[in-house]
Amino acid sequence: TLCKYYIIYMCPFNGALKGKVFITNYRLYFKSADADPAVTLNVPLGVIGRVEKMGGASSRGENSYGLDITCKDMRNLRFALKQEGHSRRDIFDILFRYAFPVSHGLPVFAYLSQEKYEENGWNVFKPMEEFRRQGLPNEKWRITFVNETYELCDTYPTILAVPFRSSDEDLRKVSAFRSRGRIPVLSWIHRENQAVICRCSQPLVGMSGKRNKDDERYLDLIREANGTAKLTIYDARPSVNAVANKATGGGYEGDDAYQNAELVFLDIHNIHVMRESLKKLKDIVYPNVEESHWLSSLESTHWLEHIKLVISGAIQVADKISGGNSVVVHCSDGWDRTAQLTSLAMLMLDGHYRTLRGFQVLLEKEWISFGHKFASRIGHGDKNHADQDRSPIFVQFIDCVWQMTKQFPTAFEFNERLLVTILDHLFSCRFGTFLYNCESARDTNVRSKTVSLWSLVNSEASSYQNPFYTPECSRVLYPVASMRHLELWVTYYIRWNPRIRQQQSPVEQRYMELLALRDEYLKKLEELQLTDSSPNSSHLSNSSTPNAASPTQHITHLHTPF
Repeated sequence: TLCKYYIIYMCPFNGALKGKVFITNYRLYFKSADADPAVTLNVPLGVIGRVEKMGGASSRGENSYGLDITCKDMRNLRFALKQEGHSRRDIFDILFRYAFPVSHGLPVFAYLSQEKYEENGWNVFKPMEEFRRQGLPNEKWRITFVNETYELCDTYPTILAVPFRSSDEDLRKVSAFRSRGRIPVLSWIHRENQAVICRCSQPLVGMSGKRNKDDERYLDLIREANGTAKLTIYDARPSVNAVANKATGGGYEGDDAYQNAELVFLDIHNIHVMRESLKKLKDIVYPNVEESHWLSSLESTHWLEHIKLVISGAIQVADKISGGNSVVVHCSDGWDRTAQLTSLAMLMLDGHYRTLRGFQVLLEKEWISFGHKFASRIGHGDKNHADQDRSPIFVQFIDCVWQMTKQFPTAFEFNERLLVTILDHLFSCRFGTFLYNCESARDTNVRSKTVSLWSLVNSEASSYQNPFYTPECSRVLYPVASMRHLELWVTYYIRWNPRIRQQQSPVEQRYMELLALRDEYLKKLEELQLTDSSPNSSHLSNSSTPNAASPTQHITHLHTPF
């Protein structure tokens, strides 16, 4: 513990609460002294986005002197202190230093944690294993190590899948024409029809409408690999933005240059629009839920509208693939909207990613290895709260996944708790999983000196499992993306409000009770069989059949009453 102080927590739900605050190098913990039951706060310092002093020496109002803390997880905290002594200054200095270690040249907490787990979560994703699971390499697609030292593209992984007929020299030429060298590479291949999802960044067309023969030929190789008549290029941006990007040297694939391709704009807005939208959502749910005009207030945030556009874009990608047509997906740089679209489409198409471990592989592959800029978007340990690079792109993706789990309650092996845990540790800095912007920046120490979030998850896997899961690997899920079918994820965005009860559905609760009952019966059965086969009960064992059924066979005859 770095410090311990008596303080008043200005709780938006219970009023001013006196208590003690403890600050360690990982968390801020508050426990009220006089409320019954006690009110506690347990806030990892990584969740803190901003710390401000409230009130000055001349503040006269009761509890008007203290600290205001803005969090990254949809809540704010306000503490009041006595003006005498230096307690406010001390708490402010400690919080500022340990909530923003990167700004002070200190390591984030993940490097200081000494946690030990049975399993090493860093082994969950092995790129070659995942390619083999998909049936790669094959006669149309090869694995290349041209990026082994990150010289082709410093934000891509080292192992890439590319068309068999493209040489490494071709790849270098294409990388010169793609923003940040992010060339089109394979993310997923359909086992039956061999259609592929490729991802990349925008072409560097510019105002003068530059062309690049190598890039055009390369996209043709992707199309030819499974005989797709016309390659569909999904540009995640609104067309206006794509055109505007020409002014800064970017752009899109014009049909005069790419004659065997069709271009579809998906109208998903940029990182700044998403940041402002979530900010508006926070305003209407914390601390008080906007009651009188709830629906119009929610609509005015446009959050669900953005969710709808992302999901419907992914549906279009999945549908094209199911029909046997290959697609290329990009936005501007190919690490925000592109990751949302490819990973959601893959979740719809491939049941493996809907399992607990498969989902971890999907995140490691499409988000972490392909360079979604977690450090910039979240601002781990960085005090610059107004940084324009911050944006809740990954939160939005997890929300889309949650929408899918609501529409297909038996299709996912994992439950809502997993999604909330992932988002909590996106900010907490307790694990190394979401640190840094890309593979090349993840210094080689991350795997050896920090713990993976999957070590925690897989060591207590049962608590993240969905009891209603029914494996159906070959089924393609098409969620309904209409606004009438999308819901606000209340148990995440409004969970700090004590009136929102965190509870299992009655059905899930009953199901868990029945599972416990079944385990109890199995245990009794085993005990009976043990006494049955013990020497003292020989008179009993004579009456049992020679090959007594195993407990698992017995269970089929047990009918637990509903």
